[in-house]
Parts: sequence; structure tokens; C-alpha cells
Amino acid sequence: MGIVEAAHNITVMGSGEQIILLAHGFGTDQSVWKHLVPHLVADYRVVMYDNMGAGTTNPEFFDFDRYSTLEGYAYDLLAIIEELRIESCIYVGHSVSAMIGAIASISRPDLFSKIVMVSGSPRYLNDVDYYGGFEQEDLDQLFDAMRSNYKAWCSGFAPLAVGGDMESVAVQEFSRTLFNMRPDIALSVAQIIFQSDMRHVLRLVTVPCHIIQSMKDLAVPVVISEYLHQHLGGDSIVEVMQSEGHLPQLSSPDNVIPVLLRHIRHNIAQ
Repeated sequence: MGIVEAAHNITVMGSGEQIILLAHGFGTDQSVWKHLVPHLVADYRVVMYDNMGAGTTNPEFFDFDRYSTLEGYAYDLLAIIEELRIESCIYVGHSVSAMIGAIASISRPDLFSKIVMVSGSPRYLNDVDYYGGFEQEDLDQLFDAMRSNYKAWCSGFAPLAVGGDMESVAVQEFSRTLFNMRPDIALSVAQIIFQSDMRHVLRLVTVPCHIIQSMKDLAVPVVISEYLHQHLGGDSIVEVMQSEGHLPQLSSPDNVIPVLLRHIRHNIAQ
């Protein structure tokens, strides 16, 4: 096993010709796809990995300089694709990984037949004529809470992000993966994500994009899906699901998995 494979805990399953690459968002790891994977392995070769900094990765490998921008993660993604000798894939990116895939596709569009963006956003901060959902004051409070008591912050943030009650399995699952992160790494990653602004690169993304979003999401206002649709450089399609929360594939799998499968299987032109 290569260094890249070991560092990112790469998992390869299934036996199809076509490769699907599943990438998770902040505070989770590849286990966030557990409800989707069983529906894919009969027809596709499924590749999953953990973003550096996830609780399942070795914190010693986390380079604060490399991961001071989302580009660092995009380079990792391209390295994983190269290591596995993938010539083309359907890329499914959740949350920040939707933007990571978009960035990677700008330099190597040939590697991506399409990008399925789940709960993705190019910018979380409000701006003139742009509604991202957060004011700087909101984010500063969030970061302060992470700094002062990370465990308490996890307990409060998980139900808000998932959009369920504290007893739900999905909330417990997200709490677990969130709490697995080293607190200083989690804070750094959260700051990079929430302060990022990727609006300027959207027009450079020429790969077809399927934009999928919950109608109610603490982190991503529903208007973001339309913003992405309007500003991406290639063909795109939007579907707003009757789901709540930022991790719909975990919290509402019965509703969300069929939607994801439909977008994975069908091309925009069809």
C-alpha cells in the first residue's frame, strides 16, 4: 500500500467498470456514506477516503500550512486519483468536499465525468448581494466556543448541523466523528472552511455538476443551490430535497439515497 493510500485510509469496493469516488465533509469520515455504498457496489467500483484531519487519520500527518487553503485538499484528491490510476470518475462530494472536487476539476477536468455536490457552498459568510448564511460575528462565536470547550461545542453543534433530536442515531454518529478530531485541527479546518470564498473559481468549473441540497440546512441556505447553478462554468442541474440538515445522507437515508442514486446514474443531458 502506498503512502497516500495509508494516510487517507483509502477503501476500494465493488467491481463495476465505472468508478465512483465518495468524499466526506467537515467533522465526518468515509463512514458518512454507509447507507449509500451498499446500493453502489454491485454496479460500480467505489472509492472512499478520509480527508486529512479527520479523526480516523494520523494527526501527525496534518500540515497546518498545506491545509491553510482548500487547494491543499484538492492536491490530496488528485494524488489519490493518481495513486489509484483512475482515468475518470463520478465524484460525489459532501459539504466542503463539493468545493474541493470543483477546485481539483479545474486543473484536471478529464478525471471527472461529473461532480455530484451534496450540501456544498462556495462561501458561508454573507456579502453584498450574497447570502451565505453567516455574519462574521456568528463565526467568531463558533470558533471561540470550539476553543474554550471542544467537547461541549461538539455536543451542541452536532444536533444543529444534523437537524435532528439529540437521541437520533445520525446525531450520535456525527457527534462521534466530530469528537474524534483533535481539537486544534478541528478549529483550524473549521476556520479555513467557514472563511473560504470560492465564488471566483466557479466559472472555471467545466465538468457537469449535479447540485443536491436539503430544503433546510443550518450551514447552507437553500438559495446557495441556485447560486451555484447560475455561476458554475459548465452544465448543472439542481435538486432541493424534502430533507432537513447538513448531513442528509446520514439523517434521512430513505429519502436521500434514491435521489443520490438517480443523479449518479443519469447525466444532465438525458
